[in-house]
Amino acid sequence: MDRLQAGVKTAVIAGGTGLVGRELLHLLLEHPDYKQVTALVRSPLGLSHPKLDERRISFDRLEEETDGLLLGADVFCTLGTTIKKAGSQEAFRLVDYEYPLALGRAAKRDDAAGFLIVSSMGADSRSRFFYSRVKGDVEQALIDLALPRLVILRPSLLLGDRQEKRPGERAAAALYKPLGALMVGPLARFRAIHARTVAQAMLRSAQAVSASASAVEVYESDRIASLAAATR
Repeated sequence: MDRLQAGVKTAVIAGGTGLVGRELLHLLLEHPDYKQVTALVRSPLGLSHPKLDERRISFDRLEEETDGLLLGADVFCTLGTTIKKAGSQEAFRLVDYEYPLALGRAAKRDDAAGFLIVSSMGADSRSRFFYSRVKGDVEQALIDLALPRLVILRPSLLLGDRQEKRPGERAAAALYKPLGALMVGPLARFRAIHARTVAQAMLRSAQAVSASASAVEVYESDRIASLAAATR
């Protein structure tokens, strides 16, 4: 079932101020299938829309402060930071592991329709690299929750206008763009991908529910691009 009657679904998004989250929030607000979009935030978004329900919460008390809020909703998690911005590995793990897992537990508690999360290419709990290991850890922890539906998106390098400066990513993006056309076949999943494309894929996946769908779906960058293309 790809579509429901217009205006009957609800969405909850955590991470609506980030690169993918900003794109996704706007897509959700403009989509006719959703009657309400709840954004879990620390500070005001500075955005006004008749569908928007802005909830300022303490993410350290996420489960308590969202009790009953996720009932039957499509739950989108686009939370993420960098070790440089977080200040330490512990602070990074808090944002990229503890908060998404708490949101997953809340989704399970409230019987949410689905849980969709942006992870990262190379996510692996056995990785030697701390960033990839944390991403792999949160994926496995969410799988272990046995959610009714879990969708994991693993984009490659994200393109888009970030609010904070990341010189390393800008340099990598400049390198990836001209090489993109050469990345075909098995290399396609390494292509840089725009944040809006990832957001479109998340929205498409939330809509594309069928009786034969797996409880856990994982999309690498090439499949994310294909899924997003189906929305156009």
